[in-house]
Amino acid sequence: MSSLKFFKDQKYHALKQQCLKQRNLFEDPEFPASDESLFYKRHLSGTVEWKRPKELCEDPHLFVNGISSHDLHQGTLGNCWFVAACSCLALWENLWQKVIPSFKEQEWDPKSPEKYAGIFHFRFWCFGEWTDVVIDDRLPTMNGELIFCHSNVENEFWSALLEKAYAKLAGSYEALDGGSAADALVDFTGAMAESIDMVQGKYGMNISEQMKLLNDLMKVHERGGLISCYISTSSTNDREAETESGLIIGHAYSVTAVRKVHLGKRHRCFSKSEKLFMIRLRNPWGRREWHGAWSDSSEEWKKVSESERKRLGLTIRNDGEFWMTFEDWCKNFTDVDVCRIMNTSCFSIHKTWKKRMVRGAWTKNSEPLLNRSGGCFDNQATFLQNPQYVFDIKKAEDKVLISLQQQDRRMYRKDGKGDNFPTGFEIFKVEDNREYRIHKLTIQERVATSTYINTRTVFLKKLLQKGRYVLIPTTFLPGVVSQFILRLFTDEPSKLRELKSDKPTWTCWSLLCGYPRRVTQIKIHSVEGLQKQDRYGGADPYVIVKCENQKVRCAVQQDTVNAIFDMQAVFYRKNIDCPITVQVWNSNILCDQFLGQVLLAASPSDPREQQTLQLQGKGGGEADEMPGHITVKVVSSDDFMEL
Repeated sequence: MSSLKFFKDQKYHALKQQCLKQRNLFEDPEFPASDESLFYKRHLSGTVEWKRPKELCEDPHLFVNGISSHDLHQGTLGNCWFVAACSCLALWENLWQKVIPSFKEQEWDPKSPEKYAGIFHFRFWCFGEWTDVVIDDRLPTMNGELIFCHSNVENEFWSALLEKAYAKLAGSYEALDGGSAADALVDFTGAMAESIDMVQGKYGMNISEQMKLLNDLMKVHERGGLISCYISTSSTNDREAETESGLIIGHAYSVTAVRKVHLGKRHRCFSKSEKLFMIRLRNPWGRREWHGAWSDSSEEWKKVSESERKRLGLTIRNDGEFWMTFEDWCKNFTDVDVCRIMNTSCFSIHKTWKKRMVRGAWTKNSEPLLNRSGGCFDNQATFLQNPQYVFDIKKAEDKVLISLQQQDRRMYRKDGKGDNFPTGFEIFKVEDNREYRIHKLTIQERVATSTYINTRTVFLKKLLQKGRYVLIPTTFLPGVVSQFILRLFTDEPSKLRELKSDKPTWTCWSLLCGYPRRVTQIKIHSVEGLQKQDRYGGADPYVIVKCENQKVRCAVQQDTVNAIFDMQAVFYRKNIDCPITVQVWNSNILCDQFLGQVLLAASPSDPREQQTLQLQGKGGGEADEMPGHITVKVVSSDDFMEL
């Protein structure tokens, strides 16, 4: 673990040694055993007593017979999303051991009770860094029983203690009443969370989309990812109501398996058999299961051999875990949270990703050039005042995963300010050599927009073409102040970085070498009617744009005399009397051939509309015309803040 932050600056080992030295059991002053740690608004009918595990049972343990997704039961708090996430976490040893560090050292030792200090610690991925949270072992009870998350074994306490650490991080237990499984999964793993709207995606009706989703989820699960799902409702009256098939509305379920199930008996000689795609889920309540097709005791299981049922781990009891066909799952659930464990290892047989993460903030300032909270794209006057981040796509085409995560606001719930801000982001294809902030959208192309939603994380998966892009994260309304982290995963390094400067910096060298006087943006849309360069009647053209001592070149277009480039460049010009040269060349193994050029004065008074120009030779006269035309758009200004 590269870096570790200590929540409230409490260090587990130092505190434990202090308690052992003083022969005291730890009492956490930062999260006391009192009502303020429980609630800020709600109250239970009855007296809450805080008790240590030793007061609740004879032989307490962190784990009993290991850790399992079956260990957890929700309790009276409305945090099924948290319990579902814990069930997912329990499936993968490499993940839960990050959250529960040195678990053997934290375990009760009945042979050496003097080594027990009533102190535990857990780790969560908080806003981009792993954070160690220390707690004491006093747990809220009523009538001698735990009132919140607990194990189905009375002397097992990992889930209750983990919940307490998470509640401390959020400010109170009540702050966990209502939340997102995706958030908890990210906090447990640092994974990329994607929320899928099953209704909008029409997964319940479209078989081809179902199969794409199935293949995706099977990969996620096989590679240690975590999945949860729920049935959403807009009515508070429907929450926790039961459907005809036994599913609970507004209730988070953990996905514990995604499998192919073989029907009938499989023979060694003939391995082919009918297959069915199935998914296994768990209700955090530990009871109340699906009773449709393929439920625990349904007739359909007679089609499956005993050996196959054993391989699947089928149990016929009301333990909250059940199987469904993938098709039924798609039809019955409305929302799915998928947490992808992104493989960034250089030594892996599976697909690897290049990761970039940056921290940023939306801040208010009355000076427009210093304001960084301009609101969404609809706020045309202030949108470009938001933070701007540039990145490059090196391949001809690359699948990009983007996550925008705002600061966790649960700790502000007691002040009535705990709701997430609606956020999102825009992506623009920009000039290949852009290094300064955009002040006006002219030639740039808007290529992607995320959803704007009041969840902690906004995710987008997008296929982008080769080039340079600017990503602008925003709040929906202008003037909102908050922090965020932005994560970008690509096949090739993206060099994601913030654009901080509005224009070239004035230095002492500017006195000797000059300072730019004009900014010019150029977009090369296309060329057509070029001279044929091979016996098949084609060419391999590319474009070079030259301005003073700078040049920008685009990729070669293969085997065409009519090519679309959509290439962009921006130049900060010192010598405004020197024209910009746009040349078209044919790529060749031995020597590239010149196909023509145009010279552009690029004055602020020139037309800003797209124009088509005749290609010229290097002489530049009318008699020196060459076959073909080039379509360009040129925008210039002597005011750097205009563009």
